[in-house]
Amino acid sequence: MTRNVTDLYRKFGDDRLPPGQRETSRFPVLSKSGTPSGDPDSWGIEVWGAVEEPLDATLPEFRELPSETQVQDFHCVTGWSKFDCEFTGVTFPTLADHVGVHDDAVHVMFHAADGYTTNLPLSDCLRDEVLLTWAYDDDPLPADHGGPLRVVTPHKYAYKGAKWVTGVEFLTDPERGYWEKRGYSNTANPWNEERYS
Repeated sequence: MTRNVTDLYRKFGDDRLPPGQRETSRFPVLSKSGTPSGDPDSWGIEVWGAVEEPLDATLPEFRELPSETQVQDFHCVTGWSKFDCEFTGVTFPTLADHVGVHDDAVHVMFHAADGYTTNLPLSDCLRDEVLLTWAYDDDPLPADHGGPLRVVTPHKYAYKGAKWVTGVEFLTDPERGYWEKRGYSNTANPWNEERYS
């Protein structure tokens, strides 16, 4: 069963297309550097920090967690939006329940194979629409779009959804990620056009 979550914009704004965005049928590729190589069968993900049960799993092991398919919208900080993207993966709340988050955890840092990091408050991650995804439109997620595993955050600009995810760190104090340290918005709400600090 596929869950359509494209109406989440109603919690943030009046229009499905955030201000300053243009809709595209293409799926442009942007990253801070080149695409790292990764074999899905040997890809690993670690979860650590303020959790009861740290996780160190291969992607096949990670995919054994309960998963779902969602239709979402995707908003890039550079000004384009792609509607009706179908992603399959583990919701962040499912992952959080699996590892047991400490009461003093307030923030999350995502780590990627290319050295990229991005941060979000834990409260922004604990939405069912935040997915750690390995499939796009019923096919394995392409490497240039973050495969074999990436995060998607349809309520934020897409730089908050790290590609090539290898780690999820639960923090007791806020920290800033790669672009956030370089002047990008820490909150990244597309409906408020929070692009830069």
